[in-house]
Amino acid sequence: MLQASKQWQWITCPDKNRLLLDLNDDMQLCTPYKLRQLTDSVFKNPRFSLEDAAFYEQVYNYLDGFELWSAAQICQISLNATAVKYHLKPVLAKSWFFEEYTGTEPSVEAIVKLTSKAQSGDFLIVEHCPDASICLNLSETFKLDENLSLAQFEVIRILNNRVHPILNQQYQSQTA
Repeated sequence: MLQASKQWQWITCPDKNRLLLDLNDDMQLCTPYKLRQLTDSVFKNPRFSLEDAAFYEQVYNYLDGFELWSAAQICQISLNATAVKYHLKPVLAKSWFFEEYTGTEPSVEAIVKLTSKAQSGDFLIVEHCPDASICLNLSETFKLDENLSLAQFEVIRILNNRVHPILNQQYQSQTA
């Protein structure tokens, strides 16, 4: 696991129009989040805070238990989730793209399945509220419909009645 450091710093890059995370002299993570999507806090205080570090490590350790992704992939997912949690402006719910979940098994994991008219895919719930959740796309691309899609690590807010639990063999070994 890439350990968080007090030297890490968020960078708002006007050239790329993206939020970057400067990890050290040789390494930066470029998030898919445009500057207009960011809260003012990241412009005022670009340090990777203790709160950022704690959330990053919590997500990393959770995802590591699934044994589905490499350490580098888990790091990338966790850092993007941290950017979403603390530095992205609120997004409107767009639940109409997704089928309602009519099953009886409640979702107890942060990794969930969402099903649009075009496909099903895995998402990470970054923030859960009583009515809706902010979900991070884990697929390379996810088609919402015939015209719109989400790139990897883009977020969407959906009503919780659209969240399908993942209860198949490859995920059975993971517990919350």
